[in-house]
Amino acid sequence: MSVQLPEIKAEIKSLSDLGIESKEKLFWNLSPAELVEHALNHKEGSLAETGALMADTGEFTGRSPKDRFIVMDRETENTVWWGDINIPLEEEKFDLLYEKMIGFISNKNLYVREAYAGADLKYRLKLRIVNTLAWHNMFCYNMFLRPTEKELAEFQSDFTIICAPEFKANPETDGTRQENFAVINLSKRILLIGGTAYAGEMKKGIFSVLNYLLPHQHEVLSMHCSVNVGKDGDTAVFFGLSGTGKTTLSADPNRGLIGDDEHGWNEDSVFNFEGGCYAKVIDLTREKEPEIWDAIKFGAIVENTRFYPGTRTVDYQNKEVTENTRTSYPIDHIKNAIVPSIAGIPKNIFFLTADAFGVIPPISKLNKSQAMYHFISGYTAKVAGTEVGVTEPKTTFSACFGAAFLPLHPTEYATLFGEKMEKHKVNVWLINTGWTGGPYGIGSRMKLKYTRAMITAVLEGKLDEVNYRKHSVFGVAIPEYCPKVPDHVLSPRATWEDKDAYDKKARELGTAFISNFKKYLDFATEDILAGAPQF
Repeated sequence: MSVQLPEIKAEIKSLSDLGIESKEKLFWNLSPAELVEHALNHKEGSLAETGALMADTGEFTGRSPKDRFIVMDRETENTVWWGDINIPLEEEKFDLLYEKMIGFISNKNLYVREAYAGADLKYRLKLRIVNTLAWHNMFCYNMFLRPTEKELAEFQSDFTIICAPEFKANPETDGTRQENFAVINLSKRILLIGGTAYAGEMKKGIFSVLNYLLPHQHEVLSMHCSVNVGKDGDTAVFFGLSGTGKTTLSADPNRGLIGDDEHGWNEDSVFNFEGGCYAKVIDLTREKEPEIWDAIKFGAIVENTRFYPGTRTVDYQNKEVTENTRTSYPIDHIKNAIVPSIAGIPKNIFFLTADAFGVIPPISKLNKSQAMYHFISGYTAKVAGTEVGVTEPKTTFSACFGAAFLPLHPTEYATLFGEKMEKHKVNVWLINTGWTGGPYGIGSRMKLKYTRAMITAVLEGKLDEVNYRKHSVFGVAIPEYCPKVPDHVLSPRATWEDKDAYDKKARELGTAFISNFKKYLDFATEDILAGAPQF
C-alpha cells in the first residue's frame, strides 16, 4: 500500500534578477525532511537504515580540476594566479554559457536555498543556491551555515550558485574543455556548475571564492585545515593532504571541534567557513571513527556507497563505484562540535606529512621562514597502491595544502601566514606520520600512539623546555625528549641501520623540495627562501 505524502508547496518568490522566469515550481529553503521526500519521490536516492539519504553522483565521483574556470576580466586579470590551476574563461563565453543555462533551468522545478559561508559575521558571504536536484539542495543545507527564520526574512544574497548537472556545455562554442564545468565569475558573483552531479564542486567552488576575497580584500588568511580547541580555550590547527592523518589526529573526544576542512584566521580568531562536514567513508567502522559513524543518521547524505545485498545497511568496504565515497552532515551531528564555530588565535599549528622516504623527523619545530617555506611546499608522499601507476614512493606537493583552490599566488597566503605566526607567537610543528627506520618497503609506519603522544605533549606545553637539535638537511628543530616516545624514535637517522643511506635519501628529498619550489621563486621573498633545505 502506498502512502500519500502531503504536497510541499512552492514558495512565491522570484529569481527574476538572475534572468530566471521559471515555468515550473520554485521551492525555497525546504527542510531536510521535505528535501528527503522530494529526493525519494524523484528517485534521486534511497534511504539507509540509519535514516541517511544515499545518492549517486553519476559519471563524476570527484571534482574535475581541469574543468574549473575563473572568468578573466578587469578585476581578475592582474590578481588571479593564472595557469593550470586557475584556467581563464573569456567574459563573452561566460555570458553565453549563463544565458543558455538560465534558459535550460527555467523549464525545471528548482530548489533555492539561502545560506552563509563564514561563521564570523564580519566576513560572512551570503549565498543563494539554485539547484535542479533536491539532494544537492540538502547537501548545501548541511555544508553551509543555516540562517535563522528572522535572518531569512530579510536575506539579501551577495553570491549565487547555479548547479544543474543535467545541463551540458558545448566545448566548441562555450570555451570549456568538456561538457562538464565549474565557472567562477568573481565580478558578477556567480558560480555556474553543469554536467556533473558531484556535490563537492559547490563546496569547493565557494572555498575558492573565499580564498580570493578574504586575503585579497580583508587580509584574513583562508586555510584548508581542521581546527579543534581545548577546555582551556587553546586552539590547534591541523594542515595535511589526504592520507596524512588530519581527520584522525584532529578528532579528539577531549577537545571541541571547530571544523574539519575550511577556516579563516582574522585579527582575533579562527572561524569555520562551513556548517557541516564532508568526510570520506571508505572502510569506515565505528571502532576507527566513532564520531563520523554516529553522525550518519537522518539528515546526513552518503554518496556513491552501496547496501549489503537484500538490506538497507551501507557496506562501507564496497568500492564498486569509487574509493571516494563520502558523507555530508551538519556539524551538530558531532557531539563535541562548537557552535558557533569560532575559536581564539591558534597557539599551535601542525603540518602533517606522510613521508614515505623515512627522512622527515616524527616531530620538529619550525621557525617563521621554515613555516612559510613548508606551507608553500605542502609536502607528503604517495605509496604503492594509493593511485594507479604508483609502484614506489612518490613525492607530492600541494601549495598551502590546497593548491587546487588557490586563486592567488601561494606566496601571498604564505606571507600572511608568516606575519600572523610572528605577531601572535604561534608555534608551528612538522609532524611525520609516515615511515621510520627506512623508506617504504624497508622501514615501518610511525606508530599512531607515538604521534598522538607527540601532539599531546605539544598541547600540554611539555616540549617548551626540552633541548632541541637541528636536522642536517632541513634545519628544523628536533626535540631530544618527548614523554611516552622512545628517544631514538625522535631522530629519523638513528632509526636507520645504514646511516649513509639515510644521508643520501635526505639529500634526495631536500633536492626534490628545492626543485618543486622553482616555480615560486619569482614571487618568494628572502624570508621565505631562508626556510629552504640547506646542504
